[in-house]
Order: sequence, then C-alpha cells, then structure tokens
Amino acid sequence: MAGLGKLVKQAQKMQRGIEALQTQLEAKELEFTSGGGAVKIKISGAGKLLSLALDPEFLKEDAKTVSATILAAIQDAAKQSKEYNEAEMQKVTGAFQMPGFG
Repeated sequence: MAGLGKLVKQAQKMQRGIEALQTQLEAKELEFTSGGGAVKIKISGAGKLLSLALDPEFLKEDAKTVSATILAAIQDAAKQSKEYNEAEMQKVTGAFQMPGFG
C-alpha cells in the first residue's frame, strides 16, 4: 500500500497548491478595455468584478449603444478571467496524475 500513501501525499500537495492559487487569483487584478477605450473593466482572477469606468464622451452615445457595449465588455472580461483562471489552475493540477483516471 506504499503507492496509496504516495497518492494521498500528492493529493494533499495538490490541494495546498489549489488553495494558494485561489488566494492569488482573488488578489490578481486583470484590466480590460472595450469600445476603443470607452469602457474599462477591472476583474479579479477569480472572476469578481472590481470596477467599471466609462469615458464621459461615450455616455453621449444613444442608450442602446452604451448598454450593448458595456454588456459586451463585461461578458468579454468575465470570459477572459475564466480562461486565465483555468490556465492557472491547470498549472497546479496538470502535474497530478491519478493512476487509472487519465
């Protein structure tokens, strides 16, 4: 059963790595711009929206354009944050291979 002990240690190590990464992702700020710089979004690596800034000139556009641009910017930032999160998580979990499960 020496293999089982090694597997448990690897799982514990991976768990500690995941917990450390989650803390880092919460603290990581990603910044995105959209609409030619009209919309600026900061979002954490964990996907939490941190801030939204709008160029005052952009607000002179019609409401539908402003709303659509803001929505698209938020969706894009969330997507890119998720991709960043998954890539970082893969770095931690990718090295862990459980026999019979991969």
